[in-house]
Amino acid sequence: MNIRPPKKSDPLTPLEPQKPEHSSPLHHLNDPEGPVRTVISTALLLATALGIAILLNTFVIQSYQVDGQSMESTLQNDDRLIVNKIPRSISRITGHQYVPARGDIIIFNQAGLPGYVGEKQLIKRVIGLPGDHVVFKSGETTVYNNAHPAGFDPDASGSYHVGTGQSCGDADAVLKNNEIFVMGDNRANSEDSRCFGPIATNQIVAKLVLRILPLNNAHVY
Repeated sequence: MNIRPPKKSDPLTPLEPQKPEHSSPLHHLNDPEGPVRTVISTALLLATALGIAILLNTFVIQSYQVDGQSMESTLQNDDRLIVNKIPRSISRITGHQYVPARGDIIIFNQAGLPGYVGEKQLIKRVIGLPGDHVVFKSGETTVYNNAHPAGFDPDASGSYHVGTGQSCGDADAVLKNNEIFVMGDNRANSEDSRCFGPIATNQIVAKLVLRILPLNNAHVY
């Protein structure tokens, strides 16, 4: 193989190094819109997080703190609770009535309470369901319905304990199709349906699902 030396008339021309397209190493640091973008992004992130929190608090779950002794010994004063709002939210969207189960502990709005203007939120246990005939007499509760024409004691079939005594006197109520009867577990110190009568199902706000504080007494309902 022959090798031909380069001609003297074809001198090699050295290549000049190419300059980078952006010659300034500080090009990306001098963007005047950078801080503005950062502020806007942070604001949008915070607004989104706040919006999600509001939606969850309004339609899904919410935290409550017990104020009073009406649900003792099941719940104690200052207990911190988590309640489920999903069934009530679905009922509002679909237009169907939300009826909790007998024995459920619910939060509801009640107006006309002594010493309060407007509505107050109360927490009580569901004793009577739509169509039931509820009688509270001499400290004993009896529920009559088609399944139990002779009547039964809802407290005896529940896994909870109630205090003896009464705070509002006797009660006798036949519930309409949109009404439930609620009572506090501390029967001697509870303002409930024995005092203000049955409540409408559309007064229900949520159902108790969890006690988170105190930690040594956490419980799922």
